[in-house]
Amino acid sequence: MQTMTPGSILGHAVRRREDPRLVTGTGQFVDDIRPERCLHVAFVRSTLAHAKIRSLDLVEAARTPGVVAVLTGADLHLPARVGFQTVAETLARPPLAIERVRFVGEPVALVVAESSGVAEDAAQLVGLDLEPLAVVVDPEAARRPDSTLLFPAHGSNVANRFDSGGEDDVFAGAEVKIVGRFVNQRLAPVPMEPEAILVVPEAGRLLVWATSQTPFGLRAELASSLGMSPAAIRVVVGDMGGGFGAKAGARPELIVVAAAARKLGRPVKWIETRSENLVAMTHGRGQVQDVELGAMHDGHLVGMRARVVADVGAYPGIATLLPMLTGQMASGVYSIPAIDYEAQCVVTNTTPLGAYRGAGRPEATAMVERAMDMLAAELAMDPADLRRRNLIAPDRFPYTTAGGATYDSGDYAKALDKLLEVSAYRTLRTEQARRRERGDRLQLGIGLSVYVEVTAVGIGPEWGAVRIETDGTATVRCGTTSFGQGHETSLPQIAAEQLGMPLESVRLVHSDTDTVERGTGTVGSRSMQHGGSAVHQAAQQVRHKARDLASHLLEADPEDIVFVGGMVGVAGVPGRSLSWTSLAAAATDGKRLPEGMKPGLAAEADFAGDGSYPFGAHCAVVEVDVETGDARLVRFFAVDDCGRIINPLLAEGQVHGGIAQGIGQALLEEVVFDDQGTPRSGTLVDYQIPSIGEVPEVVTATTETLSPNNPLGAKGIGESGTIGSTPAIQNAVVDALSHLGVRHIDMPLTPQRVWAALAAIGPDEGKGQT
Repeated sequence: MQTMTPGSILGHAVRRREDPRLVTGTGQFVDDIRPERCLHVAFVRSTLAHAKIRSLDLVEAARTPGVVAVLTGADLHLPARVGFQTVAETLARPPLAIERVRFVGEPVALVVAESSGVAEDAAQLVGLDLEPLAVVVDPEAARRPDSTLLFPAHGSNVANRFDSGGEDDVFAGAEVKIVGRFVNQRLAPVPMEPEAILVVPEAGRLLVWATSQTPFGLRAELASSLGMSPAAIRVVVGDMGGGFGAKAGARPELIVVAAAARKLGRPVKWIETRSENLVAMTHGRGQVQDVELGAMHDGHLVGMRARVVADVGAYPGIATLLPMLTGQMASGVYSIPAIDYEAQCVVTNTTPLGAYRGAGRPEATAMVERAMDMLAAELAMDPADLRRRNLIAPDRFPYTTAGGATYDSGDYAKALDKLLEVSAYRTLRTEQARRRERGDRLQLGIGLSVYVEVTAVGIGPEWGAVRIETDGTATVRCGTTSFGQGHETSLPQIAAEQLGMPLESVRLVHSDTDTVERGTGTVGSRSMQHGGSAVHQAAQQVRHKARDLASHLLEADPEDIVFVGGMVGVAGVPGRSLSWTSLAAAATDGKRLPEGMKPGLAAEADFAGDGSYPFGAHCAVVEVDVETGDARLVRFFAVDDCGRIINPLLAEGQVHGGIAQGIGQALLEEVVFDDQGTPRSGTLVDYQIPSIGEVPEVVTATTETLSPNNPLGAKGIGESGTIGSTPAIQNAVVDALSHLGVRHIDMPLTPQRVWAALAAIGPDEGKGQT
């Protein structure tokens, strides 16, 4: 485990080096790249959720001036692909629909034209004749034996199952049990920049500019689908406006665009529209959870039973894995002796689901935290006290839960206590009691969430390299991709710390499969603990070699060599030092090298350590208008622990962004389909996301519990804000109305839904309740 030296650049709030170009409009996004003779794509998409394709009439579109080609699946001969390695071949998806469509928005053809406007107009002229089939939208209905099958050859709409195989009676000895049914609604990722790709054929290769979280993964999928060697494809990711998990892997549209460019021998670009993005990019969440939680009268937990139905949409992919993560994390931060968990992943005639910020872990936290609040109400116990009573003690780590996860380290009580302090929790409860006593129209709600999540587990290794250039600067290369995380700042910080260089002397190269050796990419909040650790290890090797070279040149003991202020010299003897420029020159001069030392100052490393389990405690304060149902978040407090923090400014930014998305799920966002599978939330007028007006002041604090699983002691932070905030806000809204008899309200907690919950309480039920 690394210890930070005095004056270390690690742990300091360094501003993002990439921000100046982004805020001045000089960044380079896919649509900013405009090669000569570039063609543009518009997709023809299904207007029905389930239908047979009778015919495609392409003639009128093909005759349109400026149209170069109108292509179908029959023209491109692309293989059907499964969306994830565990998905059955019977559930494979053709990149362009052939014979049958299974959701509104599924692409069936593409128009390639000299301009995007011509392509879009011509796409409207394609005659798509569809024969409607029975539609199934509800995942619970879809799993019934008599339901319409999306894939008859598969024989069922159930794509995957998980069963903990737990004890028969997880509630043995329990004195009280609560039962809840929670809907963790479907969400759209809504990245600021929708999907985009530009494919340029050149000298027998394809140069691909894309919005991808995983450049090497995209390259591999393109190569496999196109029958090409990965070496014949170069993927470059420039500046990118968000991803949230939905831009990992290769959507079918990306493969189709690459195939079209290869077939036509010209650059081809596709820039997804917002309306396309809302119906065609993978969605997230989408679980129905039936939960039981048993305890003793003193609040100690006895067991949990959960039955989860997960909607995976029309084509199963990584969404078939996510309920497993929900089950693994079902215990949360609590010592629950027994858990019985089952989940079914079900296909429906809706947009496919995938990973979305948190990916299975927010669903687990929402489930257990909502159940804990219901149990607290049942026991007439303060929610904070109930939680503290059941927290896993810090001396029990590493700790294996009844859900099967092994937590690396944690001090959950410390985070909760700090939260109660910074939020002035007891004062809030006093104010709440006053409002209830007065019968105020605006009732105060206080919601807690104590969470733990898993990051970087089972994803794979990450590659990093460090090289000293002839001018004495350092180049860091890493297989992660940055699209808001600030890697151009944090990864050079790690190298600069090891090399004793000023940060401005270190630059990062990333997201280019020709200039980076390999990489897994940016998913699962793993960049610092895996990518950062790889860079750390590579920089450490360079440091050791530079130390040995300097000791040889300066005729000093290696133990006396220090790295300070961009110089390498002898401790206590300022006059005996070498610049990195001098060392780099000596490292390439065989006559000046010690015997047996290879030329150059460069090293690389692959880091494949175990993942980590970040945690924290959040508190939401809401005001709810009991006459209209309007719920407003007025204050938010977050205490998060992500191990050693490389750059507090960047970490706090991740927390703020995550909380904003948590606010969206709790209060505003929901993807809705009618009973025929037609999207009812296909624009940002109908699908509401939080604006600055919905985000109050957020007070943040941290605790630091190092992970033993990587040399930095770091844990992930990219998804924590989303995971902790959502149930805190939901709990707060229910808490505001609990004295009136409201027991649970599903998200999003819109005015209509909150008002309906109040209206459902009989006039006598709400009287006299405190």
